[in-house]
Amino acid sequence: MSRRDRLKGLFDDTAQELAAANYEETSLRGSAGPVRTMALTLGRMEEESRAMQEALLSGERIVELDPDLIDSSFVRDRLADQLEIEDELVQSIAENGQEVPILVRRHPDDEQRYQIAYGHRRLQAVKLLGRKVQAIVRQLDDTDVVIAQGIENSARRNLSYIERAVFALNLELKGFERPIIMKALSTDKTELSKLLSVARAIPAEIVRSVGAAPGIGRRKWMALAQDWNGMTAARLAKLVGSERFMAEESDRRFELLIAELARKEAKPEPTEYDWKPKSGGRIAGRIKSAGNSFTIALKTGDAPDFGAYISRRLDELYEAYRAGKLQAGE
Repeated sequence: MSRRDRLKGLFDDTAQELAAANYEETSLRGSAGPVRTMALTLGRMEEESRAMQEALLSGERIVELDPDLIDSSFVRDRLADQLEIEDELVQSIAENGQEVPILVRRHPDDEQRYQIAYGHRRLQAVKLLGRKVQAIVRQLDDTDVVIAQGIENSARRNLSYIERAVFALNLELKGFERPIIMKALSTDKTELSKLLSVARAIPAEIVRSVGAAPGIGRRKWMALAQDWNGMTAARLAKLVGSERFMAEESDRRFELLIAELARKEAKPEPTEYDWKPKSGGRIAGRIKSAGNSFTIALKTGDAPDFGAYISRRLDELYEAYRAGKLQAGE
């Protein structure tokens, strides 16, 4: 059976809904790579619309399942997608019932359970309402699942830019080839490379701390990725761990992070002082400290080889300094 045939019937949205969702996403994200993304999705809509009609005509049976028997997809896409009882989708299902079934497969590791391919938010809503979920059970492989997952995101509630980047990286780390990832995200080779470069550059813990940031687009995330270096995470640790930071909305957390990186750290005031040994002697020193510069000027007096003695022990002193820092957890 061909890949095209096996993907028929995965999609329960009309071509019109897909076009509207994709148009909204394009408007939010700009006109470079996203325009190509829109063209790819529009090009795929006709085939998916035909597949949808054939699925409806086939009369596939819808069954009711216990939501607690259904596990999430094996690859994560959203950074935060927890529905609340007052959310519009939950209220709609409460009032009108579940009008569109979800798509699941038998769990590959447990025949008594299921794994969702399509309808993650509907499953959450039904669980919140304490109801059985209407589902279509179909034989799917891993590729079918991730493509269905990607189409769900395009058709219903778009992933933010950073969620798309993380989803792309997760798929690559799980061994999926680039053409499959491009199909799942409705994107092309150039845009996929940018998504992957952002997800690789910015540490996962920083991304998790910021969250989905739905209002932050490609350009800002790419700028952050390009400016990232080994010292950046250490500088941000105090900020992202603070209660004030986590209390903000996700977009605002991103802006706070950028503001912290743009802030110039205050330079310590230069200091200069004299040194003499407590035990006495005719040796003396002048010590100067200014920012990253530290100098000692010695008048060795009755200890002419003291400067050479210090020089020979610099490695030993530096290792002792580093050991002390590690012990203190700095």
